[in-house]
Amino acid sequence: MLVPILVLIGGFIALVWSADRFLSGAAATAANAGMSKMLIGLTVVSLGTSAPEILVALAAALEGNPLLAVGNAVGSNIANIGMVLGITAILAPLPFSGTTLRTELPWLFGATGLALVLLFDQSLSRIDGVLLLMGLGFILFGLLRRQNTDPNEISDAINEELDELPEMPKKQALFWLGSGLVVLLTSANVLVWAATEIAVDLGVSELIIGLTIVAVGTSLPELAATVGSALKGHTDIAVGNVVGSNILNILAVLAVPALVSPTDISAAVFWRDCGMMVALTLLLGLFAYGIGSRAIITRFEGAVLILSWIGYNYMLYLQA
Repeated sequence: MLVPILVLIGGFIALVWSADRFLSGAAATAANAGMSKMLIGLTVVSLGTSAPEILVALAAALEGNPLLAVGNAVGSNIANIGMVLGITAILAPLPFSGTTLRTELPWLFGATGLALVLLFDQSLSRIDGVLLLMGLGFILFGLLRRQNTDPNEISDAINEELDELPEMPKKQALFWLGSGLVVLLTSANVLVWAATEIAVDLGVSELIIGLTIVAVGTSLPELAATVGSALKGHTDIAVGNVVGSNILNILAVLAVPALVSPTDISAAVFWRDCGMMVALTLLLGLFAYGIGSRAIITRFEGAVLILSWIGYNYMLYLQA
């Protein structure tokens, strides 16, 4: 099993590196084509930051492992709230920005509710995939309309991403766009192969590997970005990073296996895994709207999040 583990680690490293190159190339290409900064932020940056999860889900679905893709989408949301926000809040309390409270959190609640309704029949169909993408389109349209009326409403997280993207000449931008995409696709396929081999060697389902190893691996960039923002003093950006990522995990990543390889899910997936995703999302809402007068995740609340995530993974270990 040593070879699949080494390949898995290499796949994660290549995935993160190529995602950064792809995003930089895509944003620079769009800018060179005359696309506005606002539109680049709403489309290229928003979707590009979820490219690793989307392409891992695509590779898994194409290789006949849609449950690994489902586990990646659901598990990434669990890891983003429990692990990423939990660790970051212990380092520095995390306030909720006004944009997150007004728009992003309600959209996350809506996306999570939509996923629950669609998965209640314990199947993920192509119609479900279309409805998820329609939800994504609705949110992007709402963002675009809001930015047209108030350009300052673009989220702080997207603004920071835009500020960090390098300017490139046309040929260099196209090179990184193309090469980044090729490495992304290759590393996603390699990662799915390694994860499947590890699942076979351990005698567990691809779903469990998707919920744990793959979910944590694809959440590591979020952890690095969120901790980095907090250490720089940009703590109000940290929560927005995670909320935006979770919205895309549901509406974009979960739509991939639905459209490419429709599948049935077990009752355990719905009640245990989707239930944990909902519980952590509601807990996040409680920290934002319901506890005290300040919309902030304290160090104690961060410890609650990380312990909840550890307890969930321990339960998966026992059941596996």
